[in-house]
Parts: sequence; structure tokens; C-alpha cells
Amino acid sequence: MTSNVSTRPVARPVALVTGARRGIGLAIAEAFAAAGHDVAMTGTRRDDEAEAALARVAAAGGRVAFSAFDIADLAGHGAALDAIEAELGPIDVLVNNAGIGAVVRGDLLDLVPANFDTVIDVNLRGTMFLTQAVVKHMLARTPAHPRAVLTVSSVSAALASPERADYCISKAGLAMFVQNLALRLAGTDIGVYELRPGIIRTDMTAKVSEKYDRLIAGGLVPAGRWGEGADIGRAAVALASGAFGFATGAVIDLDGGLAIPRL
Repeated sequence: MTSNVSTRPVARPVALVTGARRGIGLAIAEAFAAAGHDVAMTGTRRDDEAEAALARVAAAGGRVAFSAFDIADLAGHGAALDAIEAELGPIDVLVNNAGIGAVVRGDLLDLVPANFDTVIDVNLRGTMFLTQAVVKHMLARTPAHPRAVLTVSSVSAALASPERADYCISKAGLAMFVQNLALRLAGTDIGVYELRPGIIRTDMTAKVSEKYDRLIAGGLVPAGRWGEGADIGRAAVALASGAFGFATGAVIDLDGGLAIPRL
């Protein structure tokens, strides 16, 4: 008796995670690999840290690839995406995580245009146009897996910090971009979501860890603890699963209750 069931393996979905050499991006990449995705990781350079990150994600399962490029360099986006898809296949999930903090923290009235431009070029302009390129790739193909665009912003999209206004403005801009993208793609079955982490334990926050330890102990975060990269990774995988498709455009606060208005 001959079976009509194909024995060909089904290709794993592919997730592209930007800024995945360390921190939140690395945790997200690991979560997607463990959940059954092949994972493309990006960073500004391929160094020992990138190699270690690749090894960690590979250990979680599936194929991994690393593409070194500056997200602020729009001219480099096309070649990077072509190389990723040649190695792993079509991108099903984009996680916009790459970003930088304020170049210099200080008085808003002393903010210089060059520093503002640097932050905007990476956090907002680069992210927006990389997303545009990936989405065009997605729409040009018939999907085999659930598709999603996840953008990691920050509680700073809504909570002001005048000493780093450039960073806050970039994240607020991302929030509005996500809303516009969700409307544009609402009829395509590509879920679009914004993830807003709060105080997360990463290399970026390590230099102010004592400050936040005191603030958390004093009640700043109702959950009473730091957030971890794994908290963000689990949420990202769930949103990309397709289970929340009708919630496209949703903003997910991942901050232990930090942003909830209180008396």
C-alpha cells in the first residue's frame, strides 16, 4: 500500500532579529530558535561577541546566520536581506530590536543636532526603512508560516526623560510607525506589534544598575524586580505565533507594571 503523505521535511519558519549580538536581541533570538525557528541575527560587526551569540542561538536549535551591517546605512539593507534569504530562506518574522541610547545624557537645552541625528538614524529611520524592505519581501511571496513584524521600543515611547530626549523621541516615533504599519498590513495576515520593555537587565543598563536597584527596591516597578531578556523573548515568540493576529497594532508593555499610572 502506497502512502500519499509526503516525507519531505517542512522548512522551519525564519526569524530575523536585529541587534542580536547581546542583551534583549540575543535573548529574543534564543527564544525563537528554541520555539522552532531558524534565526538570522544582525549586528554592526561580526566579532568574538557575535560568534559567542551565534553559538548560543545554535545550541537552542535550528540553523543560524549572522549578517554584519549598520542599520543606519539604508543602502546596505538590500544586500543584507538577500544574503540572509539565500542562506536561510524567506523571512517570516522580523524583530526590530537594534537601537542605541542617547549619545550624551544631559540637559535637553544642550542637545546637539549631530547626536540627535545619530540616534534617530539608527532607532527610527534605519528601523523604518529596513522594515519597509522586509515587508516588501514578505508580500511578494505566498506564506508558509505565520508572519509578523515585532518592534521593540521602550517605556520611553511614553515616559519622558529630558536628559535623553533624543532617545525618547526616537522611541515615540517608532510607536507611531508601528500604528501606521499595522493599518497598512491589517488585511495581509502579517501581525504588527510593539513591545515596550521597561527596566531590563542588559549590558546597556549595567552602568546604572545600582541606581535602578534602589529605585526598584523603593517601589518604582510594582513587580519588584528587574526585567530579563527572557521575558521579552517569550512575549515575542507568542506574538509571532499567529495566535494574536486579530490584535494587530497592539502595544505590549513588558515592564512589570512600571508604566501603569498610579496615585
